[in-house]
Amino acid sequence: MATCLIVQPIHQAGIDRLHAVGIATRRASASDMATVASEVGDCAAVITRNAGFDTAAIDAARALEVIANHGVGTNRIDVAHASDLGIPIVFTPFANARSTAEHAIALMLALAKRLAHSDRAVRSGHWDYRYTPGFSELHGKVFGVVGFGTIGRIAAEIAGRGFGMRVLVFSPMALDDALAAAGAQRTGSLAQLLREADVVSLHRPARADTRHMIGAAELGMMKPGALLINTARADLVDTAALVRALDANHIAGAGLDVFDLEPLAPDSPLAALPDVILTPHTAGGTDEALEQTALQCAEQIIDVLAGRRPPCLVVPEVWERRRPVAA
Repeated sequence: MATCLIVQPIHQAGIDRLHAVGIATRRASASDMATVASEVGDCAAVITRNAGFDTAAIDAARALEVIANHGVGTNRIDVAHASDLGIPIVFTPFANARSTAEHAIALMLALAKRLAHSDRAVRSGHWDYRYTPGFSELHGKVFGVVGFGTIGRIAAEIAGRGFGMRVLVFSPMALDDALAAAGAQRTGSLAQLLREADVVSLHRPARADTRHMIGAAELGMMKPGALLINTARADLVDTAALVRALDANHIAGAGLDVFDLEPLAPDSPLAALPDVILTPHTAGGTDEALEQTALQCAEQIIDVLAGRRPPCLVVPEVWERRRPVAA
């Protein structure tokens, strides 16, 4: 019987699906890579979340036939090493897309409507906070989307159709038909989007060419009073530059679900800024998204162990030179 090591908790639906086809599961006693490497043993499959799966763990997994990434980002998995060894990596690029897009919109709303400030005011008896200026209406404002994959597209549709915002998109790979379907307009450059948008929402992957794509210069291009939303990857934003821009009141606020170091340190300067909404990487963490993500991991593990090509391979060419499925 094949066994799947589960590095971090997943929805029970995924575990039940594996058990239904005779694949056993074992939960790692801790999610650090030293522990995982010592416990992976002869497991044929692994499901990992943000803990990743490093070189040492891969080398320790002599019988490993598939790594399932619970989510989209694979930067904590040694993709190159696994690929060299012929180990397919599957991921779930669509399971939490709507939940993440909704979270981006929620952060925008929380900032525009000053929800955190208002909640604290009521709890402290400061009812006159209602006379404080700075509350914003979103209708007619410009929603700038950087990256137009599934999450960016859904966020654009919600902002445009739900709130009557004008949607601008910077994404060189976006198809004209997809933009038209979402009611969005293409911008010729990131700089153009930053100059025009009242809200900038980031939806790009973490890569060498996207690291700190929003730095001091880019923040300086944004409108005074604009909002920055990041539910994608912390690497996209130069955090020190963002803190300076907020301290100087150049932009009105930021909504962040991802951070350079997680969990966020209590003494992080972000935590001291009043016009920042911070959430603990929960954008894709709805019950619905977690169930779908776990099920999609399980289904793709079942496919690989049965010799069927799974639908979402991180490196598709590995499939043709993969490790053989155990008899």
